[in-house]
Amino acid sequence: MEDSLYLAPKAAVTLLHWHQMIKTRDLSRLPELLHTHAVFRSPMAFKPYEGAQVVSLILSTVIEVFEDFAYHRELVSADGSNVVLEFSARVGDRQIKGIDMIRFDDAGKITDFEVMVRPMSGLQALGDEMGRRLAPLLAALNS
Repeated sequence: MEDSLYLAPKAAVTLLHWHQMIKTRDLSRLPELLHTHAVFRSPMAFKPYEGAQVVSLILSTVIEVFEDFAYHRELVSADGSNVVLEFSARVGDRQIKGIDMIRFDDAGKITDFEVMVRPMSGLQALGDEMGRRLAPLLAALNS
């Protein structure tokens, strides 16, 4: 058995671009990394958000909401098509810890992006601020 697990090469390139965008807090090129039918699974919503345009909007908004955002660890699945990124951030006066679980297709495109956040008080602060910023934008997309 191997000592280390590796992300598939095309997924690794996408992840590198993701980290560069997070570092600069500029997700304007995110749509290039997303599969057309990408799905975002929110820690606040029961139903996933579908489509690259909506996923890009959500992730571009959350990077504006998070303060002092930093990734700490990366864990890769045995098949090399999934990564879990542990992060910390602040929303207002609330510290949060969380994980991003990202799935890639064979072309290296992000197909699924799921977020889990704790503690509950931090999740509520995040949900309140995201709802305030996204409600009018998501309504416009659905009209």
